[in-house]
Amino acid sequence: MPDTWNKKEREKKKQQNKKEKEEKKQERKENSKKGDLANMLAYLDENGNLSLTPPDPRKRIVIEAADINVSVPKQQPLNPEDLIRKGIVSFFNDAKGYGFIKDSDTQESIFVHANSLTEPIKENNKVIFEVESGPKGLNAVNVKLVN
Repeated sequence: MPDTWNKKEREKKKQQNKKEKEEKKQERKENSKKGDLANMLAYLDENGNLSLTPPDPRKRIVIEAADINVSVPKQQPLNPEDLIRKGIVSFFNDAKGYGFIKDSDTQESIFVHANSLTEPIKENNKVIFEVESGPKGLNAVNVKLVN
């Protein structure tokens, strides 16, 4: 049975691809011999940019390992008196059990929940309280009335 035109074309393509693959392989072999380590190195300059020239040793800066801070610096211990604040109850809903206290110093509105009260409070009462960080911001705790 004679070969059809389509079979001949496929065979030609296969041979052409094989030939191209062999040429590429040969080219890679030749280029690998040219490359030496000096041609493959790249350097970083003082600005962090890639450069083909090595850095100037006179510009070298020596940094002590002890001077490098890897973690967050330790926080100063808080004075318990700084946590106690004064304010006025700007809003309180007894039915829902929450409200807001306006801080006298910072004028910020701080959330207060009925569970954080030591005694019942109403709007416009003067109170003292402590502040703790909650999931949505600052919360007032240990809320007490001031006479």
